[in-house]
Amino acid sequence: MKTWIWLPVILISVLAFRFARPASSEWVPLFDGYSLKGWSVGENAGTFSVKDGQIVVHGPTAHLFYEGDYNNHVFKNFELKVDVMTYPGANSGIYFHTKFQESGWPKTGFEVQVNNSHTDWKRTGSLYDVVNIKEVYVKDMEWFTEYVKVDGKHVIIKLNDKVVVDYTEPKDFQPAPGQTDHFLSTGTFALQGHDPNSEVHFKNILVKVLD
Repeated sequence: MKTWIWLPVILISVLAFRFARPASSEWVPLFDGYSLKGWSVGENAGTFSVKDGQIVVHGPTAHLFYEGDYNNHVFKNFELKVDVMTYPGANSGIYFHTKFQESGWPKTGFEVQVNNSHTDWKRTGSLYDVVNIKEVYVKDMEWFTEYVKVDGKHVIIKLNDKVVVDYTEPKDFQPAPGQTDHFLSTGTFALQGHDPNSEVHFKNILVKVLD
């Protein structure tokens, strides 16, 4: 059989393989900019709204979990970057390796802190209760980019391209009291509504799946 006859078959096979798995070289948006499609929240759902292409977090304690189709909302090794703006006195967080729960603070996964001026001294960029940061690297009322990379047991957190956390989970790692399930594993992402006095805005929520 002539070689050219096989070309369509080869092309179809390549395309099928290409779209059968997430592309590790591409950033994929998890937020469409106009709705909370693909995201779920239990109690106090009114804490989260969408305005001007942003997720606005303002209200009683609540958590918004990504439960969309991309990668079946299960992520192990990844890069995540999110544009964030905090109002004065605000507290929030970005969770990874977590899973949906109806109420309370997430029992699984890790929180990347969002807090420039709240009374809690653990500031933006902290890997909460694992690597805590006292320094304030970004300002309220200004957009900044929070970046998280997880590769195996290695976590890197950046604020506007500045590395603030470079952490490797040790074999003998013990979670903080009350956080017995907080180990690096797999899971989804979540945004935190901390308290009624906090207002935080998120946009451009992008993930890149790593092999």
